Amino acid sequence: MGKLAASAIRFDLRTPDFGRAGAQALYSETLEMAGWADAAGFGSIVLSEHHVVADGYLPSPLPMAGAIVGRTRRAAVLISALLAPLYNPVKLAEDLAVLDLLSDGRVTTVAGLGYRPAEYRALGVDFRRRGKLFDECLEIVLAAFGGEPIEVAGESFTVTPSPRSRVQDILQVGGSSPAAARRAARFGLTFAPPLHDAELNALYEAACRELGNAPLPVQDPGEPWMLFVSDDPERAWAEIGPHWLHDAMVYASWQTEGPSSRTHAGIVDLESLKKSGVYRIWTPEECVGHAREAGEDASFCHFPLGGGIPPDLGWKSLELFAARVLPELG
Repeated sequence: MGKLAASAIRFDLRTPDFGRAGAQALYSETLEMAGWADAAGFGSIVLSEHHVVADGYLPSPLPMAGAIVGRTRRAAVLISALLAPLYNPVKLAEDLAVLDLLSDGRVTTVAGLGYRPAEYRALGVDFRRRGKLFDECLEIVLAAFGGEPIEVAGESFTVTPSPRSRVQDILQVGGSSPAAARRAARFGLTFAPPLHDAELNALYEAACRELGNAPLPVQDPGEPWMLFVSDDPERAWAEIGPHWLHDAMVYASWQTEGPSSRTHAGIVDLESLKKSGVYRIWTPEECVGHAREAGEDASFCHFPLGGGIPPDLGWKSLELFAARVLPELG
């Protein structure tokens, strides 16, 4: 198992009121950590998107991805997920093409619907039309990337610049519903669900074949979890636990019953957070043990600033992983 396939680092820029670091510090540290992770051999840097969140959750992943591209040379940058119906499709095609050119093909965007009506209301978009808007957005972006003229209000436009990469390498379709799997198949794009769901993956593959297309490999995350590394996990839980609990509780408050809510279901306090397995504080030795047991399937997704964790603590986790785990993965 190689280093580049093993390790990711995720940022969502939450800045809760009780955190020591303010928004400017967390944004600055995110860029520093991204550059460091790239140099250390991390395979990917992951960003998310939400709007009108009291704790400052990252609302603008495209400019943030551009800033990270400028600080890195090798790591992939994954936006997962971008809420496509909230974007002007022509502008989105332009922005994705520019990011693709700037990054030499390192930026991949998972487009999703979102599930919070408040975000749609705040941005003046009809939540009830989100499926139709999503389809229209994908149609326009795919046409633009294929060099086709775009019809808007009866007028024809050519969208430039053209990306260097194939659209399948730039854009994927996320979601946890049968409609999402069928949408990915219909548009000839990779399906990237947020959680492992064998039935949903099979539905995507069957839908592709029904359309006469060979299915692309599903970007199945397995059972995703967030990592922090410490020689003293109990002390680390006391230090960062409230931050991760904030993260989990806000997610739980947003999500409805169904696949999208499974990750944070049942998390109500620090003990249930620990037991969930979604957030893990491991020693370096536990990380190495996991890598040896899982083999080629081993992966690590670091969440060093999650829930507004103070940057000095986040750096300790990353540096410990780099010093005592990464050398064992190569």
